[in-house]
Amino acid sequence: MMKKVSLQDISQSLNISKGTISLVLNGRGDEKRVSKKTQEKIIKFAQKHNYKANQLARGLSMGKSDMIGLIVPNISDSFYARIARRIERKARLHGYNVVFSSAGESKDRESELIQSMLDRQVDGLIIASSQKNENDIKRLKRNKFPFVLIDRHYPNIKTNYVGVDNIGGISAAVEQLITLGRRRIGFVTLKPGLEAIHERALGYTQTMEKHGLSIEEGFIKELDYENIEVEISNAIKTMVSSPTSIEGIVFATHYLTAAGLRELKKLKIRVPYDVAIISFAQMSAFDLIEPPITSVIQPVDELGDKAVDILLKNLRKEVKDYERFKLKTELVIRKSCGAQ
Repeated sequence: MMKKVSLQDISQSLNISKGTISLVLNGRGDEKRVSKKTQEKIIKFAQKHNYKANQLARGLSMGKSDMIGLIVPNISDSFYARIARRIERKARLHGYNVVFSSAGESKDRESELIQSMLDRQVDGLIIASSQKNENDIKRLKRNKFPFVLIDRHYPNIKTNYVGVDNIGGISAAVEQLITLGRRRIGFVTLKPGLEAIHERALGYTQTMEKHGLSIEEGFIKELDYENIEVEISNAIKTMVSSPTSIEGIVFATHYLTAAGLRELKKLKIRVPYDVAIISFAQMSAFDLIEPPITSVIQPVDELGDKAVDILLKNLRKEVKDYERFKLKTELVIRKSCGAQ
């Protein structure tokens, strides 16, 4: 087998510095005023010996790695997994590979991952932030490093951002239950912290108030993300028992919906006859179980595509300002809400 020729081999054979050889092989000979004779000499030698540049070394010399970093809270979550697949597919069409990592809603872990990605010379970043990491986001912005925030952002920091219309999505869910005659509607959500969760709560309260429906004590259940399995049991028991007697429940996330459905089944509560159910976001099984679950569908493909499009425009320096998009959701009506 023919020995692979390295940059060092070419340098020793031609008595030309590795830096000059690298510039020529990466098409920057004219830019750096390397003589035509020297350029031809290097190129002919490289072709004769079938020289193939190491991609990482090539990236470092050109200031380009053809890699995009993607940081999400949990890559195993179906929502982020689908976004990651879409981003990877879109990026590959444009010649980029994607490096994935999960930060687990940890500010420190997110900060470490951002630095790790930068150390790996990624060309740009797509981040679903913990929303606790303003310093790193400001640093990326200050250094004019190309990045796009998805799903979550910092309202007071002007950055590229692609998210969904959380308020409109929850509002559509509550409106659907009201249309079907439900008046005592509960809302199961997470404890405040993330912007998306705040917006979904706002969508619920605004729609209830718009229709003159009271939000009684016990109608809203805010659960601890780290203790959902324990807290969901008490929440559902309270909501379906007198004097609360909820007629419908809107769940703020797909995993809250799944946990809530398990508790309703344990209590032998019939969906939708006793309690109607709507989920913000869905899991793949939601259209297969009985009854199928009415869900607010997030435009995952559009979100992933838009994030990559914005990042590519920034990498090509085609934009002077930041871009922000809130994409519309779609309410997919199935039997769980009481619709026939």
